[in-house]
Amino acid sequence: MNHSATYKSITVLFLFSFYCLKGKAQEHLSTAEKGWAQEKNILSEIKSPIFRDKDYSIIQYGAKADGITDCPEAFKKAIEVCNQAGGGRVVVPEGVYLTGAIHLKSNVNLYISEKATVKFSTDPDKYLPVVFTRFEGVECYNYSALIYANSQENIAITGKGILDGQADRSNWWKWKGKKDPNGKDTTNSIERLNKMGEDGLPVSQRVFGAGKFMRPNFIQFVHCKNVLIDGLTILRSPMWEIHPLLSENITVQNIKINSLGPNNDGCDPECCRNVLIKNCDFSTGDDCIAIKSGRNNDGRRVNVPSENIIIQDCRMNDGHGGVVIGSEISGSVRNIYAENCVMDSPNLDRVLRIKTNSLRGGIVENVYMRNIKVGQVKEAVILVSFNYQEGDKGSFTPVVRNIYVSNITSEKSNYGLFLDAYERSPVTNLVVENCRFNAVKNNNLLNYVKDLSFKDFYINGQLVKSNQ
Repeated sequence: MNHSATYKSITVLFLFSFYCLKGKAQEHLSTAEKGWAQEKNILSEIKSPIFRDKDYSIIQYGAKADGITDCPEAFKKAIEVCNQAGGGRVVVPEGVYLTGAIHLKSNVNLYISEKATVKFSTDPDKYLPVVFTRFEGVECYNYSALIYANSQENIAITGKGILDGQADRSNWWKWKGKKDPNGKDTTNSIERLNKMGEDGLPVSQRVFGAGKFMRPNFIQFVHCKNVLIDGLTILRSPMWEIHPLLSENITVQNIKINSLGPNNDGCDPECCRNVLIKNCDFSTGDDCIAIKSGRNNDGRRVNVPSENIIIQDCRMNDGHGGVVIGSEISGSVRNIYAENCVMDSPNLDRVLRIKTNSLRGGIVENVYMRNIKVGQVKEAVILVSFNYQEGDKGSFTPVVRNIYVSNITSEKSNYGLFLDAYERSPVTNLVVENCRFNAVKNNNLLNYVKDLSFKDFYINGQLVKSNQ
């Protein structure tokens, strides 16, 4: 008897049966379970950059830790030398340093030591010449971000120190409505830029900067790959704090943001792929996390979605929303995962917010949220609005579909669900499972929804049925 052949036959039969049973088991997995299973694959693709073991102190290049001496040339020189030598850490030692714009280069880790503070000048001229950027989703040339990189790889800002934009109502923040010499304000500049985007004016001709009162972001990385932002405290940004744009493989973790000015979003990945935002603490003057993909015709021209974005173990305090998608969303958004977060503040408006309209358009699909503990929010736990700002005045009907939320508890809100879509494009396939929203003031608002599915969903102790 050929025992070897028999053994091989049994092994083949066993493996065949195993994979058949595995396939059957996969068939019985819920759509949400299959979606969450993909999160592991995305996480495996997000890897932090690795740097050469060599330090370059900014003190060696002329920086002084007195908080008075202007140090931009020291930062610039240290970064250039580090980059040209093959990379490493540019170290900001203990002390207070004043600077203007910092531009990072490939293979450089800007390391802010634990007792170091980098204060950024509020003189707008320190952020010139203009650089390629976006302002609220439209491409242009404007002031450099306080920390900026374009087309670089393997870059980082790390350490336990402080980045202080020094913005307040006496400088950057007062630009919201600031008058220029011709009696026009910052709104006029934004309207001009938006029209340029709608008209398809070449980006090279969309030049703003001095006298246009369009505030820069704090940290902006454009067309970058392999990015790490880790451990820092970020204070008082002119506008959006962390803005990765058209970039991929990004990790933002262990960050504390406290910046309550106008349009002070915490972290806004825009047209980015494979992003991890983990263990961050947000107190912001606008959305805590806002996922974006360009605005209107300019966003459709570039046509790059934001996708594969994972949010874990974050704390959302003040802000317009905890996890937000939009409103600059014309390039679409897909595959968003948010889990194990805590949200609680009388100054936090929503937990999950999707905002768009028929000028923005875009497709939002495959949004997964679970294990969220909410103390209180002002407006709604889950809000989808197709009537944001301009409302239904365009020809680009948005689509929102496949939203899966589970194990969310909330102790106070005005609404549980606030879903305000269009008759021609209802919010489709929203699944709410094992959720309990307490102290909810108003009934759910459900304007144009399709394929709602509720399981073990309670509002004020009452079971909510899918056919509500």
